[in-house]
Amino acid sequence: MTDTPAPLETPSDLNHNDTRTVADALNVALADCYAIYLKTKNFHWHVSGPHFRDYHLLLDDQATQILGVTDAIAERVRKTGNTTLRSIGDVARRQQVVDNDRDFVPPHEMLAELREDNLKLVETLRHARERAEAVKDTATSSIADDWIDQAEERAWFLFEASRKV
Repeated sequence: MTDTPAPLETPSDLNHNDTRTVADALNVALADCYAIYLKTKNFHWHVSGPHFRDYHLLLDDQATQILGVTDAIAERVRKTGNTTLRSIGDVARRQQVVDNDRDFVPPHEMLAELREDNLKLVETLRHARERAEAVKDTATSSIADDWIDQAEERAWFLFEASRKV
C-alpha cells in the first residue's frame, strides 16, 4: 500500500472557490512578473551606448525588485489554499507580456518596451486586486496596492530615463 499525499489544505476563513478566482488572477500577474524579470535581465545584459552604465544599473535594480515581488505573490496564492506556477511552461501559458528575442534592441526601445510591460502589469494587478476585493480578501487587496505602486514607479523611471528633453 502506498501513501498518497494529502491535497494541500491551507486553513483559511475565505471561501475556496472565491480564492481560486483570485489565485488565477495572481498567477497571471506572477507569470507576467517572471516574463518582465527575464526581459529586464536580458536588456540589462545587452544594453549598450552612451548611457550604458545608467541603464545597466537601472535595469539591474528593477530586475531585483521584480524578482522580490514574485515570491510575495506566490506565497499569497499559497496562503489562500491554492497552488501557483510550477514550471517555465506554466509561465509561458499564462503570461500576457510578449517576449523579446531580437538579437539587438536599441536602448530607447528597451526602456519603452519595459515601460509598457510594467504598465500592463499594473492592469493585471489591478484586476487581481478587484477580484480580491469582491470576495473580501483584504490581505491580497492591500498587498496588491504595494505591487501596483512598485510597477508604476518602474514605469515612471523608465519613462524619465528615456525622455529626450
